[in-house]
Amino acid sequence: MEIVVDKEKLGVNVVMKVGDRVRVKESVVVYHHPEHRGQAFDLKGSEGEISAIVTEWQGRPVSANLPFLVQFSKKFKAHLRENELEVI
Repeated sequence: MEIVVDKEKLGVNVVMKVGDRVRVKESVVVYHHPEHRGQAFDLKGSEGEISAIVTEWQGRPVSANLPFLVQFSKKFKAHLRENELEVI
């Protein structure tokens, strides 16, 4: 499964797919980071790997608002939008 992401500044299309290394380019605050549980943690600048692109649930197509599942460490992953990520 591939998702085409329009890069406004570059004027080109970048294809994000499972297995790509990505960096969080926007400020995204999460509260479920295992080392900072219950506290605000900003993911900006964090790097990880796309482990899934959510397009269906129980065999039915869905339009997820946070479709990219990014694995940051062995114990931590998060769902993000395509405009919050950049391929590295």
